[in-house]
Amino acid sequence: MARNRALVPEAKEALEKFKMEAASEVGVNLNPGYNGDLTARQAGSVGGQMVKKMIESYENSIKTK
Repeated sequence: MARNRALVPEAKEALEKFKMEAASEVGVNLNPGYNGDLTARQAGSVGGQMVKKMIESYENSIKTK
């Protein structure tokens, strides 16, 4: 059974903001709430951009240590 909820509920707002920023960077128009009309390619590009930014952030944190 799939569950689509944040492990840290307090982070939900920050995750939404992060998702919207990633979507705008790749040119996908997201609406607050339901976005079931997106193609798999659009949704994948948003998720891919989010992962890319998280990896960059982690790599930068390692460099500064």
